[in-house]
Amino acid sequence: MTRDIAVVAFAKSDTLRSTDELSEVEMLMPVLHDVLAQTGLKTADIGFTCSGSCDYLAGRAFSFTLALDGVGAWPPISESHVETDGAWALYEAWTKLLSGDADTALVYSYGKSSPGSLRDVLTRQLDPYYLAPLWPDSVALAALQAQALIDAGDTDEHELAAIGARSRATGNPRAQLKGPVPHGDYVVRPLRTGDCPPVGDGAAAVVLAAGERARELCGRPAWIRGIDHRIEAHSLGVRDLTDSPSTRLAAEKAGVFERPVDTAELHAPFTSQEVVLRKALRLDDSVRVNPSGGALAANPMMAAGLARIGEAAARVHRGESDRALAHATSGPCLQQNLVAVLEGDPR
Repeated sequence: MTRDIAVVAFAKSDTLRSTDELSEVEMLMPVLHDVLAQTGLKTADIGFTCSGSCDYLAGRAFSFTLALDGVGAWPPISESHVETDGAWALYEAWTKLLSGDADTALVYSYGKSSPGSLRDVLTRQLDPYYLAPLWPDSVALAALQAQALIDAGDTDEHELAAIGARSRATGNPRAQLKGPVPHGDYVVRPLRTGDCPPVGDGAAAVVLAAGERARELCGRPAWIRGIDHRIEAHSLGVRDLTDSPSTRLAAEKAGVFERPVDTAELHAPFTSQEVVLRKALRLDDSVRVNPSGGALAANPMMAAGLARIGEAAARVHRGESDRALAHATSGPCLQQNLVAVLEGDPR
């Protein structure tokens, strides 16, 4: 069975350095109300619900069930959850709609990074025998990747600074960092403050719909023409950190290289990672990269990848893009990568 699936609505919260006064559920609910209001749907109208979050950030097991209570889990609904960025929850929802088991899906994700040390928390995803006991944090590992790129002649600190400046020169009202941001001092050489993402709390949500249902709910649906995800080896020592073959393969399977794209929303938390992704995705200067500001402007853990898909879809909805690429990543140094192609109906 072949079905056309589209993103028909996207909403996200402001990304804030701290939301001490809000629980994860209180942070999420306005976003869910917003995304459903855009389509006129009620929770009971949704055929499938899928979420993405991380218990390591919440500090307790099965934390997603609290959000599910807020969504409305009674009477029992068709629901699933992924312990990673919401982009992968969208992938699961896409397969569910392809199967014909549902015509609409609600996908959401959220993360609060402010309560702890995010750099240390992310160390827990490393190889538990060789790397994790050394406690190399996320910035130190990204710095290894950046230095490898500089040593290979693929970039320099001046270019990295320019990427950071462009990413923060955004009119996105939901961005955490906007306008001129000092490049700052070294955090871990060669990465400076401006090369690194802000730490923040936030949430994002999208609604998917199939076929004519999508056209009923949205004036210009963002059709998912291809989507795929791949993973690199867990051990950093066996990878070439200057390249991302998993991104390239996912892009090939998703059909990125079949025709040019005009927009690319890349989940590149560090400036050096945009260099890697541009090369893997064969993006030239004609492509608008991260017009939303990307993860360098706002990087809510577990929601930044889903936001890349949502931001790309929103540009299709508004008629600002005809064929957009969206990318999401998870893990150290671009370990896991998802690529999607979104297209609008011909005008």
